[in-house]
Amino acid sequence: MPRPGEVSLAHNGVLFLDELPEFPRNVLEVMRQPLEDGTVTIARASMSLNFPARFMLAAAMNPCPCSYFNDKSCECQCTPPMMQRYVSRVSGLLLDHIDIHIEVPAVQYRELRAGQANEGSAEIRARVLAARVRQHERFHGEALYSNAQMTTRQIRQWCELPPEADRLLERAMQQQGLSARAHDRILKVARTIADLEGAAALTVQHLAEAIQYRTLDKNYWN
Repeated sequence: MPRPGEVSLAHNGVLFLDELPEFPRNVLEVMRQPLEDGTVTIARASMSLNFPARFMLAAAMNPCPCSYFNDKSCECQCTPPMMQRYVSRVSGLLLDHIDIHIEVPAVQYRELRAGQANEGSAEIRARVLAARVRQHERFHGEALYSNAQMTTRQIRQWCELPPEADRLLERAMQQQGLSARAHDRILKVARTIADLEGAAALTVQHLAEAIQYRTLDKNYWN
């Protein structure tokens, strides 16, 4: 009898995968369906079962096998073929389902010891809650509660771009070879960035920030 796996147990929660390329590729590829549909379908000869699996995926990986690529303090010892084999363990099709890709550089000692005051958790929480209220009001009466769940029709309705932002997105699509799925995800992220700022309309700044969050689409290992 099929039973719920990790993605179903993470329903309405967060699934964190550390060292993403170390997972078997066939295991990672199975996640594409739940990331797209929010369900897991198990088909057997005598039955077909659907398990809920609407979760937030967070994953982490090193930039290369030795982890020192682009590190200013240590020299990377990996050859281009080694790096390509490492990165290719995660398919582009799976990465296309992930909204935000961010490169996190190593923190230097002086930065660790710096006394600069950052935005506190309470301030961040207040901005997030205000953004969620805006989304709740936006989708009132509809069967969704966040920008991530918008359909193509709703994206066109709520993510209208000014001319300069539209041209920027067109250039990004052409230069980075972005897919239609990445196009929609960029607009959803831009809409959320605007909500966090309390902005009613999308601007070129919101869109530019959302595009910058597609690091792995830039093939910066090549």
